[in-house]
Amino acid sequence: MKLDPDAQNILDMVKAAGRPAFHTVTPNEARAFYAAGRTVLQPEPQPVAEVRDLACPGPHGDIKLRLYRGTNTKAGDALPCLVYFHGGGWVLGDLDSHDTVCRRVANATNGCVVSVDYRMAPEYVFPAAVDDSAAATRWIAANAGALAIDPSRLAVGGDSAGGNLAAVMALMARDGNLPPLVAQILIYPATDLAGSSDAYRRITDGYPLTAPTMVWFRDLYLKQQADWYDWRASPLRAATLSGTAPAFVVTCSHDPLVDEGIAYAKRLEQEDVRVQHVHFSDQIHGFLTMGKFIRASDTLHDMISAALNAAWRR
Repeated sequence: MKLDPDAQNILDMVKAAGRPAFHTVTPNEARAFYAAGRTVLQPEPQPVAEVRDLACPGPHGDIKLRLYRGTNTKAGDALPCLVYFHGGGWVLGDLDSHDTVCRRVANATNGCVVSVDYRMAPEYVFPAAVDDSAAATRWIAANAGALAIDPSRLAVGGDSAGGNLAAVMALMARDGNLPPLVAQILIYPATDLAGSSDAYRRITDGYPLTAPTMVWFRDLYLKQQADWYDWRASPLRAATLSGTAPAFVVTCSHDPLVDEGIAYAKRLEQEDVRVQHVHFSDQIHGFLTMGKFIRASDTLHDMISAALNAAWRR
């Protein structure tokens, strides 16, 4: 399948820069490369009405959060809220890596976004990221009044590893272990960490995320092979997806996660969950945060905001 010329330009830039693949360096070196890429690939952050760094308690210690309120919102208004989990393979990323994304969503929806800085591998292995994500979601709902958000319009979302965590949060909410959710926004999510799909054999070199890099992430995140089949790591392996929040799922062809993302969207539909599945046949994993060069990032941002606004109006 042909690549968007904008995406091909990114691949050419990475190759010309000689940046090593993440799985060939140490986690800290990979974090430095990832952070440096943010300033190159992302547009300037938009101003918002409010940005506030917060912290909430969790089972492994305090969890850092960042709250955003859209530019056209008023202080004190109870806004709908997206709890956002950043991508980065459960190893990379932080509140800053997805700051631009959160600002854009807050502005485009006239809502609130709370970004979660969950603990990452290899320092903290599975299920620490799940534990932090769940604790943060509970705390945000419990403190809705103080945060000026509407707990009846709470959504979860994330990209890549963050999409994985958002899907797990939706399952936990369905089971009554988290507050009810009105939407789950899953951007090229990891849903099956066994890594057995055909995409793992197709996407092996030359892309921002390849099968070897995904295996490296997984092996840093999970303690043992048995964890591959735990639904909290691989939500596609949950006994049923029925009863979870309405979903917006994005997949792209040039991505080792494409097959499992498509499979997740199909299972949601088959199990009577309302789902919108958008597939970008010409895009690469990670293009949401490459908006300075990939114009389709703007399209995806618009779609995310439209899906949230529709969920929050119901």
